Amino acid sequence: MSEPSDIAAIVLAAGASRRFGTDKLLHPVTLHGVTLPLAAHSLLSWQETFGHITVVTRPGADTFCGAIETALGAIKSEQIRWIECADATQGMAASMVCGVRANLAAAGWLIGLADMPVVPVAAIAGVRKALLAGAALAAPSRDDRRGHPVGFASRYRDELLLLRGDTGARRLLERDISKLVEINIDDAGIFVDIDIPGDLQSL
Repeated sequence: MSEPSDIAAIVLAAGASRRFGTDKLLHPVTLHGVTLPLAAHSLLSWQETFGHITVVTRPGADTFCGAIETALGAIKSEQIRWIECADATQGMAASMVCGVRANLAAAGWLIGLADMPVVPVAAIAGVRKALLAGAALAAPSRDDRRGHPVGFASRYRDELLLLRGDTGARRLLERDISKLVEINIDDAGIFVDIDIPGDLQSL
């Protein structure tokens, strides 16, 4: 599927994995009979929807980037643009700012997390389609519960660039909830993120 030139796909992979104990994004996970690092599984769904993806990492992530590229192979690795976030320790918002800043000309940003390996392609594609159709905000939902990824139109650029802390853009979503276009997805994968080893059982 070709990538719309005006929507940027941003996947945040700059966390420190403190609760997991080791680098969770490199933890081997087997899905559908295929074993890959957790983050590689997460990126595959994005690569079915976008031709190019910006992945935000913490400083010194060369080993991580190399491992993911090896797992995905040369062709899929060419779809990834790695962005190092110098302020990654300041929280998720800093990573979002880095991703948006690297795609300032975009008409919208679709933001996801590298520790969510079972987000369905339909959720990513649905949010993308909503942004292209003019939605200010968009996200997948199931049983009236919002999931990931979340899409922002370009009108939020200045506010996104001012984000601080570890809550990402939650404040913007809560404030402008009436503008949110929800895409109904009958798949709990939009909620599944891996924070501790026990979370792997949910896969």
